[in-house]
Amino acid sequence: MESMTLSHADPAPLPLKGRPREFCTDAALAAALRVFWSKGYEGASLADLTDAMGITRPSLYAAFGNKEALFHKALDLYEAEKLAYTRQALEQPTARGVAECFMRGALAMQTSQCGDPKGCLGVISAMPCGAEADSIKADVIARRASSQAALVERFERAKAEGDLPAHVDVTGLTCYLYALLQGLAVQAGSGASRADLERLVETSLAIWPTR
Repeated sequence: MESMTLSHADPAPLPLKGRPREFCTDAALAAALRVFWSKGYEGASLADLTDAMGITRPSLYAAFGNKEALFHKALDLYEAEKLAYTRQALEQPTARGVAECFMRGALAMQTSQCGDPKGCLGVISAMPCGAEADSIKADVIARRASSQAALVERFERAKAEGDLPAHVDVTGLTCYLYALLQGLAVQAGSGASRADLERLVETSLAIWPTR
């Protein structure tokens, strides 16, 4: 009688820990950003978001949390990618250079041909907020305050270095610059032409307190 050799069977595969995601979270977040940017926080419905992202509601909740959490992540992406010019502006050697980099950066973003919506995500998401979106408004305001504080600090340094006249109110100058930037964004969202926006930038630079 022939002896039988025992063969070792392949080990059983380990069970998967949940179903793998079938979408790119980065692409989905970028799509959500465009929806929020176009419609604001309250104007963007879950159906708008899932349609644009190409995912189901359960997938949205699993990957990003709820709508509010998704917006915060979209706002992080907006600041990192679309507002990179604001960080570059703070590194300019003069106060006028800072202001010019801010305004020309905003102009370039608002007139980009890459298909991004116009206007400012922070402005359109904060202005119409109802009580259910108070946390969104508070986050937008806190982020803006942090950015303005960095600009005040930069202008204070310019004043100490003699780059800005001693009589200049740097807080008022910062508020003035932010009002210009917000006005530029609102006008861009309302259909202003590039020539109109460039005129706003050039006029603002012409009346800047330093050359």
